[in-house]
Amino acid sequence: MMADQKKTRRELLEAFVAQKPDDAFSRYGLAMECVNTGDTTAAESNFRELLQRNADYVPAYVMFAQMLMKESRPGDAREILQQGISAASKAGNGYALSEMEALLSEL
Repeated sequence: MMADQKKTRRELLEAFVAQKPDDAFSRYGLAMECVNTGDTTAAESNFRELLQRNADYVPAYVMFAQMLMKESRPGDAREILQQGISAASKAGNGYALSEMEALLSEL
């Protein structure tokens, strides 16, 4: 227990992902932690792995596209948003759908 207290949030999330690589929530948390600490390379890697394993995890598309937009990568953001719009439509997630359509219109 003491060893876990010394680990960073990222290290804890990396351990969760290592144990359950298909767990969308843990990988999303890890990707967001990477975004929040400025490690966009690791964030992108985790977002891509998440969406490959869990293509229906709609929040990842929104956050990944926003990160790409901040990184001045509009083409990549557009691609992710188009995939996300499709996933949100299939899931019946109108809120995420409208949010992604709005982001797409900004590009």
